[in-house]
Amino acid sequence: MSQHSACDTAYALVLAGARASGDALAMAHGVQSKALINIGGAPMLSSVLRSLMQSGRLCTAPYVSGLEPEVLEEASGGIPAQRAQSVSGGPASSLLGAIEGGIQLPLLVTTCDHALLTSEMVDHFVGEAIRGGADLTVGLASKETIQASYPQTRRTYIPFGGAPMSGCNLFFIRSSEALKIIRFWQQAEQDRKKPWKIAWRFGPVTALRLLIGRPDVHRAFQMISARLGARAGVVVMPFAEAAIDVDSQADLELVRSILADRRQG
Repeated sequence: MSQHSACDTAYALVLAGARASGDALAMAHGVQSKALINIGGAPMLSSVLRSLMQSGRLCTAPYVSGLEPEVLEEASGGIPAQRAQSVSGGPASSLLGAIEGGIQLPLLVTTCDHALLTSEMVDHFVGEAIRGGADLTVGLASKETIQASYPQTRRTYIPFGGAPMSGCNLFFIRSSEALKIIRFWQQAEQDRKKPWKIAWRFGPVTALRLLIGRPDVHRAFQMISARLGARAGVVVMPFAEAAIDVDSQADLELVRSILADRRQG
């Protein structure tokens, strides 16, 4: 089990593994991993690594899980990266494997398809997560924020009261207590597109409070924390782009257009 480090910022882990069924987008583009898909003249993973390295929050070069050494070397595009221990299974299994393989905490976690990630997003999220003090913090963005800038993008929204939220593929693990939450997520991953099924895994009383009471996101996370015995927190990101990852060809085209606009701006 990893221990807390003396680092006053964070380590970083990029999840780059594919599910057992493979990745349809990678196959469509004829590459071994989605991390290799070309965006703006460089592999998608390299843009994530660049933003992490440009942040002032990292202790060392980011770790990457889920890629063989030669694929990581190609996908990193020359940007420093360290290979993490990889295990089979979904993202939660990959995360647990990396932590149990020795990566230290606190740990910022994102994914190789978070091509719109910027150092500003990283700095904001890590700063707010540290300030919040939860064992595990999740980055979310509101439907209102996302659709105000990108009404065409299709995202999965969690129906919190007041403001539906979409995940931003940003997680901050402050302490080993967070492993309780990660192990729960490992069991719930198969239901990731069905929020009501995930709610039911907390037990009927908590599920009914979440589904019928429709608490706002902060109250919902308090209820989840009480049920799991570890403190889960949330940072509501003010960046619409933080919620746009590359899951489909439509996502890829949108991300390419946003990055082209950034370069011209």
